[in-house]
Amino acid sequence: MARSRDEKRDPAASLALLWGEQGQPKRGPKPSLSVERIVDSALAIADEEGLDALSMQSVAARLGVTTMALYRYVPGKAELLDLMVDAAFGPAPDVTSVAGGWRPRLEVWARACWQEYRRRPWMVAATGMRRQLMGPRQLAWIDSALAALSETGLPYAQQHAAFLLLVGHVRGLAQQLADDDAEGREEWDRLTADVWARHGDRFPALTAAIAGGAFAPRPGDPLDFGLERILDGVAVLVERG
Repeated sequence: MARSRDEKRDPAASLALLWGEQGQPKRGPKPSLSVERIVDSALAIADEEGLDALSMQSVAARLGVTTMALYRYVPGKAELLDLMVDAAFGPAPDVTSVAGGWRPRLEVWARACWQEYRRRPWMVAATGMRRQLMGPRQLAWIDSALAALSETGLPYAQQHAAFLLLVGHVRGLAQQLADDDAEGREEWDRLTADVWARHGDRFPALTAAIAGGAFAPRPGDPLDFGLERILDGVAVLVERG
């Protein structure tokens, strides 16, 4: 019997599917579907309607098959999400072809990663749901970043820490944009202004920052400031030898 959508995923099944080590169904009629077609349909639903619209039922309806037919290929929604996350990213950038050393290479990597999250805003939620089982495409992105960081000569633990800072910055900004809603933001601004008029004197530093434009919209790419500061910090470590 097919599992309910709320059951925990089967990590072994996810890994087998991610790495192409799961064979085609051997029972029943000749397969009319494939894992790739199922994943492509799931990606289309998430792109068009958001992650909340995704279910095994919605994917089956899009493909014109019964929900039970999908379970012959993918055990459930949790495993389908693992496959979607790996397929959603484009190919990892080849940073080894970027001239100038580790810094421009990391910048190219970060901006490429940023564009992937901008292209598919639902990816932040999908990758934040649980500890990820990674497939070849996700690991290729990590390998690309570490290839750039290897040029720094830093210990591997510091390279990994720098990578986590970098991807955390990208994901954090992507989350902010995914959560942004113009109508909701206007309402929040109005209510906050009302509260601040009554209680702002209790928070003098914050009041001064607001008056000084700390929260005003910033021109340019929102990735720039944090990216430059992270790379500056890595440069300090490199200079220290």
